[in-house]
Amino acid sequence: QVQLVESGGGQVQAGGSLRLACTASGRTLSSYSMGWFRQTPGKEREFVAAISRNGNTRRYDDSVKGRFTMSRDSAKNTLYLQMDNLKPEDTAAYYCAARQILLPAAAVVDAKQYDDWGQGTQVTVSA
Repeated sequence: QVQLVESGGGQVQAGGSLRLACTASGRTLSSYSMGWFRQTPGKEREFVAAISRNGNTRRYDDSVKGRFTMSRDSAKNTLYLQMDNLKPEDTAAYYCAARQILLPAAAVVDAKQYDDWGQGTQVTVSA
């Protein structure tokens, strides 16, 4: 099992940027399919971005495409989510997730496919 800890959340104005980090311990991230999800109160967790085990394939939700970039630093065993041109509707708790298999493309958007989760980090974007 891998332990995940998110950091980097905070409060910014619309148009600003934040970089979230998800640091893993216990296992190497390159063994996992990884995803970023977000959740607001009263709503289900929604897909943001995903990266394949080998790091060659990334997928983004349409709502963040062109503004968010997901990357992985194997040396630091850390996953990142660079968020630019933030909008108030991006306000949510952000979570990283891991699954120790190569998830099919259709499955990476489904939160139920992931076994391991971090505790989340809050992002608040003001208008």
